[in-house]
Amino acid sequence: MLAQLLNGLASASSLFLLSLGLTLIFGVSRVVNFAHGSLAMLGLYLGVTLAQALIPLWGALGFWGAVAGAALAVAVVGALIERGVLRRLYGSPELFQLVATFALVLIIRDATLAAWGADDRLGPKAPGLTGVLAPGTLNLPSYDFVLMAIGLLVLAGVQWIMTSTRWGLQLRAATEDREMALAVGVDERRLFTQVFALGAGLAGLAGALQMPREPASLAYDLQVVAEAFVVTVVGGMGSVIGAFVAAMMIGVVKAACVALGTVSIGGLELVLPKLTLVIEFLLMAIVLAFRPWGLFGRPVAPPRAARAELNPLPPPTRRGGLLLAAGVAALALLPWLAGDMAYVLVLAVDVLIAGLFAASLYVLMGPGGVHSFGHAAFLGLGAYGGALAAPLVAAVLPGLGDSGLGGIASILLCLAAGMLLALAGAAVFGFVVLRAAGVYAAMLTLAFAQITWSVAFQWDAVTGGSNGLFGFWPQGWLATREGYYWFVLAVAGAGGLLLRHLMHAPFGLTLRMVRDAPLRAESLGLPVFAVRWTAFMLAGALAGAAGVLTVFAKGSVAPDLLAIPRSVDALVMVLLGGLQSLAGPWLGALAYTVGQDFLARATEYWRAAIGLAMLAVILLAPGGLTGVRRLGRLAPAGRPDDGRAPR
Repeated sequence: MLAQLLNGLASASSLFLLSLGLTLIFGVSRVVNFAHGSLAMLGLYLGVTLAQALIPLWGALGFWGAVAGAALAVAVVGALIERGVLRRLYGSPELFQLVATFALVLIIRDATLAAWGADDRLGPKAPGLTGVLAPGTLNLPSYDFVLMAIGLLVLAGVQWIMTSTRWGLQLRAATEDREMALAVGVDERRLFTQVFALGAGLAGLAGALQMPREPASLAYDLQVVAEAFVVTVVGGMGSVIGAFVAAMMIGVVKAACVALGTVSIGGLELVLPKLTLVIEFLLMAIVLAFRPWGLFGRPVAPPRAARAELNPLPPPTRRGGLLLAAGVAALALLPWLAGDMAYVLVLAVDVLIAGLFAASLYVLMGPGGVHSFGHAAFLGLGAYGGALAAPLVAAVLPGLGDSGLGGIASILLCLAAGMLLALAGAAVFGFVVLRAAGVYAAMLTLAFAQITWSVAFQWDAVTGGSNGLFGFWPQGWLATREGYYWFVLAVAGAGGLLLRHLMHAPFGLTLRMVRDAPLRAESLGLPVFAVRWTAFMLAGALAGAAGVLTVFAKGSVAPDLLAIPRSVDALVMVLLGGLQSLAGPWLGALAYTVGQDFLARATEYWRAAIGLAMLAVILLAPGGLTGVRRLGRLAPAGRPDDGRAPR
């Protein structure tokens, strides 16, 4: 037990170093840096490369020189990222900054692929620290004790800097009250660059120190960034001590789960080691439920409003209705227009499903004003609900899928089951999430998504575990490519029309009032929480419908549908299309899905191409595709086109 706890403390020390940089960056700049894991991955690759070159020359000094060199190199990369990209986005909505950092994730991953290849790279052991220390019956790698010591030294050093130096006092002032710090003459631009470089350097240091413990791989970025987010949020955004306490807590709890193994409580056996995949997210959900700003944090200001939150949603017009009707008619004729190009229909199905998924998230982000980093939870719940209902439908109503109408009826029953499961999940998650605010609410959605993913990944008897479930294909008339395309078009179209009606109905007007002026809405007697909760459940049900359609389009369902990249895909599609119009998520889904398909077949480095395109849209057309037509126009006073609040 003691050995496991000490090993957990060593892992916690590495996690603290990574999370410390993230919490410093957020504390000063309020940027949720999704690329922080990519910087750690870069530090790991650079550390391996430098160590292999320097250890033969200088031995142990070469190893530690490689660690320091990797950290410094990543710090320079961080400074360049801040000056070249993020500095242009500080006045934009926080979600734009998040998507920009995710674009950097794609770019850095492909840059790493080009430089080091796709194969994992094994790092060298630290010279002089390859053995074990054995106090009593323990056999612990001596390197683990060094990691713990480094974590404590970094904590002490950062605390000394923040309490005893002029720069540290400026950093604390900017963290606690940025506006007042600027008013007394703190150079915001220089401070932001320095803090981002420091945070990136700490990420590079954390990555390089992992050389003796794990290989450098392209999956390392997303593998560690989620845990770093959890530590930062549990400890309190911007709190150094909070990050240390949260990292230690998570490391010890994980080690305890491994050490205790399987325990029996009231005849129920709990396999605690399986909880290690999700225990940090359970801790985050528990902490935020009782203390919404973390253990050592403080409430943060509401996020900057996006353009859609500053201006009312344009009312439906006759011209818009005619364009919508023409578009639907063209889509209905697509099977004949495509001719022998069968792949066009396959891609069109993907676009329609992605559009419905993005539109469901738009309900939360646009009219609802709720940021979600875990919307894929409802996509996955709907998918598994439909997949698990399929054999039940076949057993209760045998032969129903053999006829044309029977095939439609059976898939509609599966669709209803998937939407109900997603609706139930949204009801539970939303009840907790909507009691938090800002980035903490967004991180709660991520926690619930990861918990759901963990259940799907490990519940072999029901979900098929990591392999998923297979063999789900439409029956009867829907078994044809054209038939299933028309069915998807009908479901996606019905979802889009429902949203169009609701967003211009009293419910939609009330939802936007609750978003823009919650206190005023509450004083007028409006059920603020109930309205937002209803919108959350509506978004979950529509995402669940997209999940069921995905199952029957691909013939299978796997935990990947619940993973973080799926949630980010939805965020990207919504912001790519723009928050100014109900057409935004559909246009974003079209551009993102078609662009990804084309680039994936055209180049090995398609992720970098997508990342560059995302940065171009965010920097040059922050209104998204629906706002491109406004480029070059002079915005009316008080209604800027760059997503910033009126001056």
